[in-house]
Amino acid sequence: MLAAFSITPLGTGESVGAEVAEAVRIVRESGLPNETNAMFTNLEGSWDEVMGVIGRCVDALSRSAPRLSVVVKLDIRPGQPDDRMAAKVASLQRRLD
Repeated sequence: MLAAFSITPLGTGESVGAEVAEAVRIVRESGLPNETNAMFTNLEGSWDEVMGVIGRCVDALSRSAPRLSVVVKLDIRPGQPDDRMAAKVASLQRRLD
């Protein structure tokens, strides 16, 4: 399963960089394939793995923010090989070349 998610702390002031960095740290320490861009963090793994990581991010940020906005988009495609995150980008690049 692929997931794209973002967590925005609300009520902590104008800058949320420190809180977002904490969420990204949790994702990277999970050991699951991941990448972060300007808007979302992409994560690949089983349902339980992915939702567990997102849950840990929510738990951690909840300690410093009175409210969180969480956006999650899932691509669930059973029977597909691992490393879909890289494979999808490679497929797109082949079409562009």
